[in-house]
Amino acid sequence: MEAAQKRAAVYGPPVWQPIWKRPRKPLTKAQKKERLRKQRERLQAAGRRRFFARQSRRPRPTKNRIGSAATRRDARALARLRHSSAWQ
Repeated sequence: MEAAQKRAAVYGPPVWQPIWKRPRKPLTKAQKKERLRKQRERLQAAGRRRFFARQSRRPRPTKNRIGSAATRRDARALARLRHSSAWQ
């Protein structure tokens, strides 16, 4: 013990380091498992939220745009009319 103290005295006080540069203390296995369990819970909850958010939207067919070019054209013409001064 004395020898260790002498060696420490030779080196002087440890150089100050900001806390984010200090080496991390390794986690125990129990801590690792706990951290992973919480992470898994977090990810599963996010997945559930995403799933139910998707469910709540109105079902819109993705390919309904193929045959509706004429409808789009009509809607565009109506919108032009609606926004023009002739409609008032």
